[in-house]
Amino acid sequence: MLNGKTAVVTGGSRGIGRAISFKLAGSGANIAVVATRETKEAKETIEKLKELGVDAKLYICDIKNTDEVASACEEILADFGQVDVLVNNAGITRDNILPSLSTMDIDDVIDVNLKGTMYVTKAFIRQFVRKRSGSIINISSVVGLMGNKGQTNYSASKAGIIGFTKSVAREYGKKNIRCNAVAPGYIATDMTGALSDEQRDMIRTQIPLGTLGDPDNVADLVLFLASDASSYITGEVIKVDGGMYV
Repeated sequence: MLNGKTAVVTGGSRGIGRAISFKLAGSGANIAVVATRETKEAKETIEKLKELGVDAKLYICDIKNTDEVASACEEILADFGQVDVLVNNAGITRDNILPSLSTMDIDDVIDVNLKGTMYVTKAFIRQFVRKRSGSIINISSVVGLMGNKGQTNYSASKAGIIGFTKSVAREYGKKNIRCNAVAPGYIATDMTGALSDEQRDMIRTQIPLGTLGDPDNVADLVLFLASDASSYITGEVIKVDGGMYV
């Protein structure tokens, strides 16, 4: 499905990003994983991706730093020749009620989640325009649509991604560049693993399908949006939330 293509996945060495990297590689895509640190987990991810028979490489980059983003973009294009799919997945949380959020809590979340998505997309957009094709997939969140108490900063950043996605879709559709957003609900990752059993039980009562999602549920949708099977879909925000927000 993606044989010979190259995908960039930010935050691609753990959690949902890791599942996305493996899903795209399993369909034949070469993978450029962007991470903030060269951890043991990140290096293991690259080795396991290579075992799938694709080329894979790790790039260390703080996506809220425009100079580092530009440098990583140049390296990736030099190594792979071109990029066909960009998955803006990297994100952080700094949860608290609004009066208790520090300036840093607000700035860090906006800088990584929203500005980082914008900076990475900006860095690669010219090469998409030159080749007159490409699929950009931004990982938002269901809370960017419905809001959530204790997550005003995170919800705002994810809502911003939705507006950014729709604008990019309008701006570059005539260049055959598609841009869509995926809005996961509660997915079983390290982040949700920190919740207590009581908290998880309460969350399940809010989900019509009665269970937390799996990272592969998100990765399956990303694969669809990365492939030609979704060639007439752009500017969309698709939820993967078990019906939590309907």
